[in-house]
Amino acid sequence: MYTPASFREERLDVLHGLVHAHPLGALVRMDADGLCADHLPFEIAAPTPEAPFGILRAHVARANPLWRAAASEDECMVIFQGPHAYITPAWYAEKQRSGKEVPTFNYAVVHAHGPLRAIDDAAWLLGLLERLTTRHEAAQATPWQVADAPADYIGKLLKAIVGIEIPLTRITGKWKLGQNRTLEDQSRMAHGLAADTQPGAAQALAVMIAARLTPAS
Repeated sequence: MYTPASFREERLDVLHGLVHAHPLGALVRMDADGLCADHLPFEIAAPTPEAPFGILRAHVARANPLWRAAASEDECMVIFQGPHAYITPAWYAEKQRSGKEVPTFNYAVVHAHGPLRAIDDAAWLLGLLERLTTRHEAAQATPWQVADAPADYIGKLLKAIVGIEIPLTRITGKWKLGQNRTLEDQSRMAHGLAADTQPGAAQALAVMIAARLTPAS
């Protein structure tokens, strides 16, 4: 990933934060037919001596050939896409003076690398499913729990999936938030994005830009 120094993000807690906030990752690997990708919801675990940048965990259907690729020594990559939005040149001061500006796209993204492991263990899988469910059900008025389903039904489903784990050997982040622009332009971008009438990524990107412009207390 081409990452100019001004856009490089190296703080591990910030990188993990994006993964946690946007857990659907694209796992990219090479198979017999060339490059392929699987889109999976991941959890990110804290670093260990073996995995100095953390550990990604997920599960796939047993019918998915992905988990069988774990026998390979090849590294895989998981891409996590954070907030992104179109940036109009109307927000730049130079546009008003000379018109010499063009649009761009701002975004935040994480690439995580490491070897792929398969974990075919019912207890491990159950723990993963319980953690994922607890997290993603938290906003519900009455959160669903794995234990709400019959035990024999869950047991049957556990046999139909396989866990995967990726101890991270490398993680890179690109936060393209207009850091190469003047502070005035960055402030205009944050204001313009915050005013977007469609709630979602634009507002999230505005918060990220504004946070960089606000001195720490």
